Amino acid sequence: MKYEIKGNYFNGEFHYPPTTGPSAVDHYIIRECPSDLSQTLWKLPVDYRPIDPVLNSSISGFNFWKKLKIEERIKFLKKYQEQLEIRKDEFAEAIALEAGKPLWEAYTEANALIAKVSVTINDSLPRIKHKEYENILPATKGHVYYKPLGPSVIIGPFNFPCHLANGQILSALISGNSIIFKPSEKTCYGGQLLVECFHSAGFPKGVINLVQGDGEAARRLLQSKVIKGVFFTGSKEVGLKILNNTYKDLSKLVSLELGGKNPAIVHGDANIQNAVQELVKGCFLTTGQRCTSTSLVMIHNSIKDEFISKFHELSKRIIIDHPIDNEKEPFMGPLIDKQAYDTYLLFMGMAKRENLTEIMRGKPLEKKTRGYFVTPSIHLAEKFDETSHFLQSEIFGPNCTFIPYDDLDDAIAIANASEYGLAAGIFTKDIQNYHKAVDDLDVGLLNLNRSTVGASSKLPFGGVKNSGNYHPAAVATIDSCVYKMASLELVNDEPSEISSINGLYLD
Repeated sequence: MKYEIKGNYFNGEFHYPPTTGPSAVDHYIIRECPSDLSQTLWKLPVDYRPIDPVLNSSISGFNFWKKLKIEERIKFLKKYQEQLEIRKDEFAEAIALEAGKPLWEAYTEANALIAKVSVTINDSLPRIKHKEYENILPATKGHVYYKPLGPSVIIGPFNFPCHLANGQILSALISGNSIIFKPSEKTCYGGQLLVECFHSAGFPKGVINLVQGDGEAARRLLQSKVIKGVFFTGSKEVGLKILNNTYKDLSKLVSLELGGKNPAIVHGDANIQNAVQELVKGCFLTTGQRCTSTSLVMIHNSIKDEFISKFHELSKRIIIDHPIDNEKEPFMGPLIDKQAYDTYLLFMGMAKRENLTEIMRGKPLEKKTRGYFVTPSIHLAEKFDETSHFLQSEIFGPNCTFIPYDDLDDAIAIANASEYGLAAGIFTKDIQNYHKAVDDLDVGLLNLNRSTVGASSKLPFGGVKNSGNYHPAAVATIDSCVYKMASLELVNDEPSEISSINGLYLD
């Protein structure tokens, strides 16, 4: 086995469930490397008994942590940042092997972990700074205080197994909350590395907690009255399950970052070479397994043939291989697991049945190691069909589908026809076209002349419709980690004339 899983983490230490005797665990999750199925990465015992001890740990951690001065919390976060830097190579390797990302991309994520600490301190924290208002009423000051919610669950995704969870954890911590981290069951070791860094940084007992396991472990956490904050990044379907488990508990704040069917509009005046390069990245980076991956490209009829030809040619040059063990550095690694692999190939058959033109076939790919490797796919739909399952579904694989248009209003209407509203892009030299897209597109992220992937951590990150529930992440995550307390402070407590109270008998 490549990695050792240490179990759950609570009360300041790891706890591995018993493997012998009458209370031994009898169910395991075994994780194979998606780029080399002959390599077992780790074996995880599934045990729900630690849920209550984890919850109790998070309560005691919160009661201590919330009273700590912000300067002290920042010191702990900076010590954690030092640990991330020390173990950067370990993070990159784990991300590459568990998630299938090429090593260069895994290092990008590992470096983002380190940078996120500074962004949280310098850019997020000021958003919850205490506000004071002089003379808001006669002889009265007004205050707004930002108070932590309480123990918070962070449910991480597999595609950015460390970075996305790290941002939510940091915002929750700096706000004064304790956290329970539940990584994806596909990327448990990367989650463990994060917690090991918090442990090495000396965080107080109970502030950091880890639950490893499947969806049932998450469900049990979510149903606890102890939990006050819930942060999830992943699919719409799982997001709906989370809402079903929490909607009756009004004491919980639930922040969802969900999927997308992300459009790009390439207008007739676009710089074709720039748009081609940006869209190859937007469609195929991370093997198309980003919630912001570009799926639909509305292409102006005046440049359709030239653009699609150049896009196809560049796509054929993509290197697909093992993330680490390769002769040439790859652009793409494998899909995350067999289910994702089978689903992608199922969508390829669906495109045929729906009579889309196949420009580049998505198919299994054999490499020197057996893994979930596939080729990118490119399709052309002569027109948009709202009843098309292929055109409406989030494929979460390396696919690009072109749809021609003549009028910008038609392109925007196609983009808005999706049930999702996460990210979009427009390629044009006319700034008025961009401003029209800003006004008319129903998305949370809109880029001009660049791909839909690669958001800035200093801006909000989130979508509308079925892409989220109006609690954006990145710099704005911290807004969902607190509640606002308003206060009126009478500056002078000398009583006013009794006659100022209406409705009294006066002497």
